[in-house]
Amino acid sequence: MTRVLLVAGDATESLDTWYPYLRLREEGIEVHIGAPVKKILKSVVHDFESGWDTYVERPGYHIPADIAFADVDPGDYDGIILSGGRAPEYLRNDPRLQKIVRHFVECKKPIAALCHGVLILAAIDGIRGCTIATYEALAPDVEGAGGKFKDTDVVVEGNLVTSRTWMDLPFFMREFLKILKDCRKSVAA
Repeated sequence: MTRVLLVAGDATESLDTWYPYLRLREEGIEVHIGAPVKKILKSVVHDFESGWDTYVERPGYHIPADIAFADVDPGDYDGIILSGGRAPEYLRNDPRLQKIVRHFVECKKPIAALCHGVLILAAIDGIRGCTIATYEALAPDVEGAGGKFKDTDVVVEGNLVTSRTWMDLPFFMREFLKILKDCRKSVAA
């Protein structure tokens, strides 16, 4: 069975996490939500309000983390999704998560990063030379980490899928599922 690790933490964006989680399960894929510790995470909802220069943030759904980063064996997973929201701002500094994500980068396993999730890849030098779709406010972070920002709904580069925000989730998941299926076929062959 195909297994995916979905990385989240407190202040993860609700749709960025629940949509991939449910979509993967719909495909019969086993998905575990990984977090700094196994607990109920408090997510947030981002939205755009007329007259505001940036997004607003409200409390979102509670999300149960299945596994703590310390207990993750990345070799047990076929792919990884780095959810967005504010969580990646602090998750990127977690050495346990850095080790997990490096495994996926080095093994060229399927990786998907949505919105602020690319900050985790940037922290381990995982986007150097890559074209990245992410929230436009992160363009300087992408470019500072050696990537090229592209304002589009989805970018697929090898084993990496990136998108801007929760509004791009259908495109994001369509492309991630294609890469995940292709990788599973090549492993089975």
